[in-house]
Amino acid sequence: MSEKHFVYILETERGTLYCGYTDNVEKRFLKHQSGNGGKYTRANKPIKIAYTKEFSTKSDALKEEYRIKHKLNRKQKLELIAQYQHSH
Repeated sequence: MSEKHFVYILETERGTLYCGYTDNVEKRFLKHQSGNGGKYTRANKPIKIAYTKEFSTKSDALKEEYRIKHKLNRKQKLELIAQYQHSH
């Protein structure tokens, strides 16, 4: 069985966005909601998974996570989310 690698974006109660990498989006989301997912999501509780994208390699997923976090502004992230939600 091949591993799955995902990049995800969460929307928080405050309307902010959080991007991360995981091999199991639902499990990671629950960890964030419980306060054990990371410093940012402890202070900014996630309310929904706004975006996911699957990759065949961890390297490709981490490159996309970096691109989203460091190269896209908020408007571009919202456009990415809108395109994703329109296609699902």
